[in-house]
Amino acid sequence: MHRERVSENVYWFQSEVYAQVTAGVVVGPQWALVIDTLALPEETLAMRDYVEHELGVQVRYIINTHYHADHTWGNCFFPGATIISHSLCRDLLIERGIPALENARKQNQTFRQVKIVLPHLTFSEGTLNLRVGKKNLSILPAPGHSPDGIAVLVEEDRVLFAGDSFMPLPYVVDGNTEDITTSIKKIGRMGLENIIQGHGDIILRGEIDAAVKENLNYLTSIRKVARTAVRRRAPQDYMDENNIESCGKSRVYLGGLAEELHRRNLLALYLEEKDAKEAGKD
Repeated sequence: MHRERVSENVYWFQSEVYAQVTAGVVVGPQWALVIDTLALPEETLAMRDYVEHELGVQVRYIINTHYHADHTWGNCFFPGATIISHSLCRDLLIERGIPALENARKQNQTFRQVKIVLPHLTFSEGTLNLRVGKKNLSILPAPGHSPDGIAVLVEEDRVLFAGDSFMPLPYVVDGNTEDITTSIKKIGRMGLENIIQGHGDIILRGEIDAAVKENLNYLTSIRKVARTAVRRRAPQDYMDENNIESCGKSRVYLGGLAEELHRRNLLALYLEEKDAKEAGKD
């Protein structure tokens, strides 16, 4: 697991095992707050061990940026912590997270020690504010990757933990392209020093404008491909021709998972366009 001090009392962790998924820690004088947990128990436990033994505090709060397993299934390894999320995150963990964990347990013994711990404190609109030591955190909606997405701004440092609303490759299979476009544009206007992506490396201030532009161009490209595919006799062949590089991204992103995620993006958007076209005929 990679680890880095982003600013005073703000830390970033990145998995070396699964899709470069990230988590964060903000440390106060008496306790710490964790932003997302990691995909596998051993990495989450290693992060907790670092907080408790190297930083010398206990975790009092966890913020889940959205309900997906690689950001929430580690909640159970912080007993007694208060978990904060969007209200939809709690609903989706009940609806989808619990059944998904049951299936995962059958296939992988690693997850037998995991249990779903639901958020205790939720919000559905506006901004939630929390103070950790000298840091003011603003928790704000950032949907698009999933409907429950939120981001966490460390105001004093202008560091944004963006969750999966900002990734090296925007992924919209469980979300909405218009929502994620709005979220990315909003992030680009925030005057940030760093973006902590939900997956991938930290984006520095001088890289932010280019990263925002690249993500927006990619979303525009895949929407165009999907719309054109609906009109083709062999839509899958057309989508296969439009690989990740032709849409402005690299297949090496996310530990090599990017090409597969790109294909899923195109299929999801194609089916959405196809349904819309057929509905228009009725």
